[in-house]
Amino acid sequence: MNAKTVLPAVAMTAVSMVLTLAVVVMWLGTAVPWPVAVVVGLGIDGGWLATLAYERRLAAQGDHNRTVTGVGWFFGLVATGVLVAHALTEESAGAWLAVAWLPLAAKALWLVHGLWERTALTATALGAIRGIQQEARDEAAVARARLRAEAATEETRLTAVTEAGARVARVQAKTAATLAGAWSTLETARGGEDTGRALTSVTNRVTPGVTPRWELPVWGPIEPVAALSLEAGPALTDEALDALVDEIRHSHVPALSYREMAARFRAAGHSASEVRLRASWKRVA
Repeated sequence: MNAKTVLPAVAMTAVSMVLTLAVVVMWLGTAVPWPVAVVVGLGIDGGWLATLAYERRLAAQGDHNRTVTGVGWFFGLVATGVLVAHALTEESAGAWLAVAWLPLAAKALWLVHGLWERTALTATALGAIRGIQQEARDEAAVARARLRAEAATEETRLTAVTEAGARVARVQAKTAATLAGAWSTLETARGGEDTGRALTSVTNRVTPGVTPRWELPVWGPIEPVAALSLEAGPALTDEALDALVDEIRHSHVPALSYREMAARFRAAGHSASEVRLRASWKRVA
């Protein structure tokens, strides 16, 4: 990597120094003896080369001197000025001006090489950086794969839940339609005149003197029923059962119906079979 920046700078410096020396000899050779022109050209190139060598020595030590850098750019400007001045005195000025920028280009390439050296990393550091970058890419790829898998799983779950909900809704709709038909049938049966007489004739034999009220069940919230005790108490005698039924029946005015009395009887924690309780009701009522 070092050769990629230093070789262009060395080549450009050599070309610009040779070009500067040739131009000085060509330009001043007609006015002064050529050895003098050579000395002038070598002086410009030598000063530039000396400051460049000193700059490279300081850079190798991790140091920098603005004075030396300024002197180096001064020699570069002098060489460029000589090339520009020579180009303006020649007939083909454009061709000479096209190469007059070579000394400044060489200085710029050395500047780029110095910046590269200050930011260069060792092979170990570059390997560590590549490893970190690769690890980050691997983690990002794993995270993307995990997200895609979770998204696919969630989509499958939502699809299954939606289908199950649709099936439940269809079953509920079918059940509701069936119940509605049953309720309609019951209402028709209850409202029929013949049905009412038949039910009344049956009820009169069971509970004489009591007018039955046939009501459909309520479609709505239900009230909790008190839990029955698992431990059965002593069985009540007929006399005690009759007294208890009579007491509950006349606890309100007007007297309670059999259904209300039975509910209060069992809510109070008493136990008796439905046959005995209804027989007691007949005796008391």
